Amino acid sequence: MRRPKSREFRKQQRLSEENEIKLLNSWIQSQKPDSGSNPMSFPPLPPKSPIGRIDDNTFSRYAGVTRFHQLPLSNNTKDGLREAKFVDMTDIQRASLPHALCGRDILGAAKTGSGKTLAFIIPVLEKLYRERWGPEDGVGSIIISPTRELASQLFDVLKSVGKHHNFSAGLLIGGRKDVETEKERVNELNILICTPGRLLQHMDETPNFDCSQMQVLVLDEADRILDSGFKKELNAIISQLPKHRQTLLFSATQTKSIQDLARLSLKDPEYLSVHEESVTATPTHLKQIVMAVPLDQKLDMLWSFIKSHLQSKILVFLSSCKQVKFVFEAFKKLHPGIPLKCLHGRMKQERRMAIYSYFCEKRSVLFSTDVAARGLDFNKAVDWVVQVDCPENVASYIHRVGRTARYKSMGKSVLFLMPSEMKMLEKLEAAKVPVRFNKPRKELLQPVSGLLAAFLVKHPDLQYRAQRAFITYLRSIHIQKDKEIFDVTKLPIDEFSASLGLPMTPKVRFLNQKIKSKTLVTQPTLAEPEDSKKENVLEASSEKSDISGTDDEEAEKDLLLANDTLNEEGKASEIGDVIPATRILKKKKLKINVHRPVGSRVVFDDEGNTLPPLARIADTQSGQDTFMLDPEEKAKYYRKMREELKKADKEDKLAQRQRLREKRIKEKIKWKGGNGEEEDNQDDISGSEDETANRQRKRSKVYFDSDSDAGEGDAITGKQTAVTLEEQEALALNLINSMRS
Repeated sequence: MRRPKSREFRKQQRLSEENEIKLLNSWIQSQKPDSGSNPMSFPPLPPKSPIGRIDDNTFSRYAGVTRFHQLPLSNNTKDGLREAKFVDMTDIQRASLPHALCGRDILGAAKTGSGKTLAFIIPVLEKLYRERWGPEDGVGSIIISPTRELASQLFDVLKSVGKHHNFSAGLLIGGRKDVETEKERVNELNILICTPGRLLQHMDETPNFDCSQMQVLVLDEADRILDSGFKKELNAIISQLPKHRQTLLFSATQTKSIQDLARLSLKDPEYLSVHEESVTATPTHLKQIVMAVPLDQKLDMLWSFIKSHLQSKILVFLSSCKQVKFVFEAFKKLHPGIPLKCLHGRMKQERRMAIYSYFCEKRSVLFSTDVAARGLDFNKAVDWVVQVDCPENVASYIHRVGRTARYKSMGKSVLFLMPSEMKMLEKLEAAKVPVRFNKPRKELLQPVSGLLAAFLVKHPDLQYRAQRAFITYLRSIHIQKDKEIFDVTKLPIDEFSASLGLPMTPKVRFLNQKIKSKTLVTQPTLAEPEDSKKENVLEASSEKSDISGTDDEEAEKDLLLANDTLNEEGKASEIGDVIPATRILKKKKLKINVHRPVGSRVVFDDEGNTLPPLARIADTQSGQDTFMLDPEEKAKYYRKMREELKKADKEDKLAQRQRLREKRIKEKIKWKGGNGEEEDNQDDISGSEDETANRQRKRSKVYFDSDSDAGEGDAITGKQTAVTLEEQEALALNLINSMRS
């Protein structure tokens, strides 16, 4: 009895959906806004106006409406919006949704925190619903995001708003190990939210991956995806997508490049910049401050700022991953009185998401690269955005400060500018960014350079992180295109190095770039710790390195020279450019006698006269001052020396065997006592708490049935060791004695 009823129910549901889709299509086509118009200019509907069908051939206008329920949307979407408490539309939603529901291509630009996510999530759901898209139809929409965190955030919004639909959706991002599982199921997904690299990986590697019937392509933070960092990936992706599709591009700073639009094959796109005529380019509830801070006082200012805002949620932006790691670890040892976290693209994906979730929920300080500058919406308002390093352009500044003052909430930001970067202040004002210039109160500064210097002496790993932070910051300034703002030759390099706590300035060398300095390097830099050699070395611009993979180990080795080369006058010789100075100001000049004999041994007789080498075994010819060597005596002497060397070598081997035997016995006793555990420090501790994991020491394999002599050419590999009978007896006696005691 249940089966016929179930079939009947499904049949009624299908008929209801067909009638709803027919009604929606008629509504959309009859009241379609004119191409090129801005629906925000339309007057809103009068109160209590009928919504939807008014009579047989008349529908209500949806261009210019202010609430979601007044749009031609399916009941499933309206239910999801209502349950997620989305009622009133924002400016970008009012402007773009009427055009997007008609199937037109959109170029949408709006301030950060203005609701751009719903402006493309809703059209995607409605397009697939009206096309009656099902699991067997495959991929119907692809939403591309530049960062993993933003992609995850979009996926959460999609699940919330579209939970009443029957579409299958997937989150495809890098850093996860379940790529094989994704390959098995990706062809069954209707909506893909992904980063460019992961999507291209599936296009290249997943069997039968098909997106030839895709309906909607969305680029979130489109200007970032269209820049040079994603050029190759995006071109490869676009080449595999159907040209007959709807394309939606959204960002806070939208591109108008003809080349970019041509790459995407847009068809008469609607350019909607709802805040283009606005008085400010940033949120109106955002209070923005710019402070003049010298390079060598940035950490002092940041520390003082954190100590004076311990009850605030603070997001701190730095230019490279290595800076984030160093500042996080250094400040964590200083114990500011507020939880500290760090976020950068070199962290494992699970760790990144855990830190993002923690910062969303709790009061803390988050040190980050520009990985957190794009699109992320932290649930509880960020009180302060602190930009320690100058952003590369105005667009980057707008995205950074957009993490606070979201929607209608309040927010504050502060930007540290060095004297050589004051041109950025003019560019911000020209871009309608209302900033207020403040001078720091030096009497409130709490210097931390002395404390950092003490920590660096105590912790060699931290000292090496400071070196890397120093190098990567200078590199990030050097590669910037805007030389009016970023000029590495104007930086006080020695003072900056001292502010990080370094005992001397690390050596820096850039190709085709000379850095002038008062003194020259005469001391080598710190030796590289073994546990640091595995790290990738250079992130010049954090997100470009994080996502596009341009980080290069060889570049760092080229910058950190191992030794100084001194010329005849005691100065460091130039290898392409001048090396920055350290605090070693004086060095005695070395005088070398170029005529001194080289490569010969001088022997003296009893009277002090020089003799040729090996004169002791030579025949002296009477009446001559020269010595002739007897070949037989010479061969005899060599045989004697070889025998002595063999004897000494045998004694050395026996002594080595004895040392190894004693060492193995001590280790065996130590293991027997239960002390065979050791701490294993993590190689990359950045972005995590001070954690150590205990693991059992790997024991060497001992072969008691081996007939080989462990002493002859004993190659100790740490994996297997041959033991003689005498060693076995000594080992057994020691074990018996230890058990008795």
